[in-house]
Amino acid sequence: MFNARPATTADLEAIYQLYKSVAAQPIGIARSPEEVTKEYVQCFMSEANAAGIELVIENPDDPLELIAEIHCTRPAPKIFSQVLNELTIAVHPGFQGRGLGKKIFMSLLDFITTNRPDILRVELFVQESNERAIALYKKIGFVPEGRFEKRIVGKHQQLEADIPMAWINPAHCAIK
Repeated sequence: MFNARPATTADLEAIYQLYKSVAAQPIGIARSPEEVTKEYVQCFMSEANAAGIELVIENPDDPLELIAEIHCTRPAPKIFSQVLNELTIAVHPGFQGRGLGKKIFMSLLDFITTNRPDILRVELFVQESNERAIALYKKIGFVPEGRFEKRIVGKHQQLEADIPMAWINPAHCAIK
């Protein structure tokens, strides 16, 4: 019913609308609705297209509406050529709790395992109070790799930790 597909430039408006709705949630993405601009979306889409991966899931009742998106990019320095980071996932608030986050994440990791043996690590950061996301990430194979204390202004203007997590590609080909 819900199938991930690669994002295209034609998805810009739908991804923009998705990000606006997710940013309005208390724990959505690390941007406020005012920070979600078409320029911001266009920038990460261009970066993912040039040096990363971006997947989307369409609303089965309205294919013009996107209800989930995930993207990650490869850092510019060559020493990080085996890494994808800057990972962001957005699931429409009206579709949360239905397994879409897991579905699109697994589609991303399956794509990397099958098509990108050059990628060893996928990295993300998650706010420590986002326990639901941390549980999901652990369940699909991400491992916490420390804490960046007092990095995020969280709920009620309290400083909280940012948790770095990584997934290791089991199909990675070793550097020769």
